[in-house]
Amino acid sequence: MTRAGENGPLIGISAYSEVARWGLWEQQATLLPQNYVDQVAAAGGVPVLLPPVPGVEAAVSRLDGLVISGGPDVEPVRYGQAPGPQTMVVRPGRDEAELALFRAALEAGTPVLGICRGMQLMNVALGGTLIQHLPDAVGHDGHSPTPGAMGRHTVTVGQSSCLASIVGTGPALVPTHHHQGIDRLGIGLAPTAWAEDGTIEAFELDQARHPFALGVQWHPEAGNEAKLFRALVETASRGR
Repeated sequence: MTRAGENGPLIGISAYSEVARWGLWEQQATLLPQNYVDQVAAAGGVPVLLPPVPGVEAAVSRLDGLVISGGPDVEPVRYGQAPGPQTMVVRPGRDEAELALFRAALEAGTPVLGICRGMQLMNVALGGTLIQHLPDAVGHDGHSPTPGAMGRHTVTVGQSSCLASIVGTGPALVPTHHHQGIDRLGIGLAPTAWAEDGTIEAFELDQARHPFALGVQWHPEAGNEAKLFRALVETASRGR
């Protein structure tokens, strides 16, 4: 395994723009949970933070791989709906930046891993829709049981998929925190993992359209399972 900084592939990670506090300062900041960076570096990649600013998609031509990270709700107008009563914080500028990043990665054939919100954004970019508040659809809070903390639930991975070749066919216990979910799948996407209540927990884009574009609804960066990050970095290394 190549350590980050020793000719490892450049892996862009979409970042937040939020008010943050450090020392005596409180300012708008570009930030990202450290575990995303740690997982990419441990897998042998060089993590590069991508701020949600216009034109950031130009960076894709210099990257070997892309992670679209988790975060707040995708704005419902993006998939033709009005915000529901449970719609939480939205960040239209981040939506724009990440949609542009994903589309640039598709055009360039750059490997992509979407995580939680990142998976949902990939679906919307390809014409899919979201369930705005999952507990209303499944009748429980098991996908986000504790505010500000990860829960865990079981997913089963379908056979004969790229995801199965990376993590196996399960069932597996995964870290989770989301109140939105996949409704209608976007064009070219195939579901590859499900929660026990039938919620789509992963999908992948037809490999005839793109060699490596996976989305997972859970948070692999928050667990001890690094296989998805290793697969992204290995695929990015081969494509350099």
